[in-house]
Amino acid sequence: MRPFLKVRWPLAALIAVLLAFSLAAPLTAQSSDPTAAATTQAAPTEINYDAWNVLASLAEQTLEDSGAAEEVLNTIRAEVVTMRTQFIDAQTAMQGRIDALREQIAALGPVPEEGQTESQEVADRRNELNALLAEREAPMRAADEALTRAERIIRDIDRELRLRQANALMTLGPTPLNPSTWLDAADAVINSVLTLKGEAMNAWQDPAHRDEMISDLPLTLGTLALAALLLFRGRHWMETLTMRLLQSTTLLRGRAVAAFFLSLSQLIVPFLGLLLLSTAIKLSRMTGPTILEISDALVPAGMAIFFTRWLSLHIFPIVDDPRLSLNLNAIDRRRARGLALVFGFLSAVETLFTPFIAPQWQPDTAMSALNFPLVVLCALTMLRFSRLLRRHEPRRIIEDGVEVDTAPYFDRMLTLGSRVLMFFGIAAPLLGAAGYMAAALQLTYPAIKSLALIALVMVLHRLITAIYITIVGDDERSAQGLVPALAGLLLSMLALAPLALIWGARQTDLVEIWTRFSEGVSLGGARISPASVFWFFIVFAIGFLVTRALQGALGTSVLPKTSMEKGAQKAIISGVGYIGITAAALAAFSVAGIDLSGLAIVAGALSVGVGFGLQAIVSNFVSGIILLIERPVSEGDWIEVGPTQGTVQRISVRSTTIETFDRSKVIVPNADLISGAVTNYTKSSKTGRVVMTVGVAYGTDTRKVERILREIIEAEPLVVLDPAPGIDFLGFGADALDFRIRAILRDVTYKVVVASEVNHKIAARFIEEGIEIPYAQRDIWLRNPEALTQLSPAAKTPVEPEDRPTREFQPEPRMDRDTADSAAISTDESDDIPPEDAR
Repeated sequence: MRPFLKVRWPLAALIAVLLAFSLAAPLTAQSSDPTAAATTQAAPTEINYDAWNVLASLAEQTLEDSGAAEEVLNTIRAEVVTMRTQFIDAQTAMQGRIDALREQIAALGPVPEEGQTESQEVADRRNELNALLAEREAPMRAADEALTRAERIIRDIDRELRLRQANALMTLGPTPLNPSTWLDAADAVINSVLTLKGEAMNAWQDPAHRDEMISDLPLTLGTLALAALLLFRGRHWMETLTMRLLQSTTLLRGRAVAAFFLSLSQLIVPFLGLLLLSTAIKLSRMTGPTILEISDALVPAGMAIFFTRWLSLHIFPIVDDPRLSLNLNAIDRRRARGLALVFGFLSAVETLFTPFIAPQWQPDTAMSALNFPLVVLCALTMLRFSRLLRRHEPRRIIEDGVEVDTAPYFDRMLTLGSRVLMFFGIAAPLLGAAGYMAAALQLTYPAIKSLALIALVMVLHRLITAIYITIVGDDERSAQGLVPALAGLLLSMLALAPLALIWGARQTDLVEIWTRFSEGVSLGGARISPASVFWFFIVFAIGFLVTRALQGALGTSVLPKTSMEKGAQKAIISGVGYIGITAAALAAFSVAGIDLSGLAIVAGALSVGVGFGLQAIVSNFVSGIILLIERPVSEGDWIEVGPTQGTVQRISVRSTTIETFDRSKVIVPNADLISGAVTNYTKSSKTGRVVMTVGVAYGTDTRKVERILREIIEAEPLVVLDPAPGIDFLGFGADALDFRIRAILRDVTYKVVVASEVNHKIAARFIEEGIEIPYAQRDIWLRNPEALTQLSPAAKTPVEPEDRPTREFQPEPRMDRDTADSAAISTDESDDIPPEDAR
């Protein structure tokens, strides 16, 4: 029979005795001091430091022995980890009591300085508490020292195991190219076959086994037939059913999700078939230890084949799917499915190889010659698969007239992965041929398993995306949304742990990393761990939802029924939100066990940064609170801030959003609204004044114009009659008699509309009454007309200076005053009267 484990029996026996001693030893040593005994009995976590010292000494001696077996090191490490957990629990339990004592001592006040005294009762109580504190700090220090020693032992054991693992990979063994190793490999295979034959013959020659086999023969044959049916036909039926569902037009939304869950039957049905096959082998009673190991390995070996087939159908589907990240044509996808099936067969051979050959009992020459062909097959398959992945064509879309890649990061990672796979495919056979068979195996089978893991992550990500699309709809936008991106990131992070295990990381290493991570970090005297962070977010989320619900109830049910103005209601709702979120944060800190007093130093350091780098943000925040309390500006107000004029849409803690009249959004910092001048047209009410001017020709009856204008403005519905509108005769303008209309509107936001409507009515009424609205006029005087006559060749008689002609210039119709001024040939801007006219 083959032995299955080699251990150093003396050392193993010593460990067994040690474990028995630790279980049978008393938990604590009794103290002669009654107070100490009471304190020890009250401790929630009690540690046998005698057993710990023995275990620690044994671990240190084992580490000094370079020939200690890995099984022994792992056993000792597990015991040290158990003790370390006890030390941490003891620290946590005792730290609370020590903190309580220190708070009691602090409550007594500061210690009197030299020359000062305090009451005897206070002094006695202080001494009593100090003595109890020193007594309780002693086991705390012991736990700290033991914890430090345990962590050092664990690190040393991990370092030793990793060093041995690295040395094993770079150990030079016999080369498989030596023909003498082939004979050893042939002997190993023949011996394994003879072992299987011998076990079957021994079972047949046993009358009891033979009788049981004959009696169970119908059940065995039925199980075998059903297993063959499920293995050879069941998978094909499930694949056909899945393809029909994908090509169905009756089920559109959610079809991909339904097809995925239906495709799981392609794994369940073969699994049942393999399980029945293993059961049929055992029912035959023609078994032995090796045959039983092989029958148990049939299930994972067969599932390796069917699982790779299932993955390949999802990553390289038969039908073209533009939503897939990999963009290959139909021929390349078919080749990829074939290569994936080869990977599955190689993984199955690796699974069956160990129970069939029993490598622990074969010479190194035989194992080198047997593993080398498998390494070469894996390397060739990886090279072909790498070359096929490089045929991937990035999917591109047109955005703003420019062709861009839809998944640039995936394409870069795919290119990098194909190059790494090619490197493994070249390096593995070379290392194996040189005799570094362990390194060659490390580059082949882990690479295949990594490909399967990456493919599984892609399939799960596609499933989550399909579910999200089914719920939300809009295939194109949903597939590129935030939820699928976050799901891909989370799946990638979760895949790091199994990926590390595939490439040789020990499970204890991952457990150690998780332990360190769970312990958290110390920040300002407060320990922050993942559990505390988790509870912090849970409690804060609950408080946040309750606050939002209270704000919604106030804003929709309570405050609208009061006489408060809208701005005051908004201020109350915002104040409730700030108070609720602050209370939720404080409750979350308390439930998470984070001592805010321990973060005082960190908060003080952050305040310096706030004072320098965040000064503007803090100023805007405080200004926002002032705006919500004083309410000089409320949502819906028409305000003017500098060059910006519009309606206040939203007031937040940092800025205020103003919508201008051209429908653009302007973000104004709150500090500008507090420190600068702000014109609020609708602060107390929406009433406001409209002012309009109009001019009439000289000679018009001014009283008649005043009466007409008053009738027009008083007829407007939005004009307030108390106080009555005012019609002012401003004076004699350069071109017209100027009048001004002043009126109060009920809603000043309609100022432009009212002004426009009044202008229309004035124009129509003036036409009916025959009142003229004059054009702008200018008188042009020519000082030197003789200069103009000298320019004309036909002029023969000079013009006398006394005969200076005057000319009245009439501008074109519809020309305003400024245009007329600029169009004049020469304007006498000095307003001097010519000498001739003065005489």
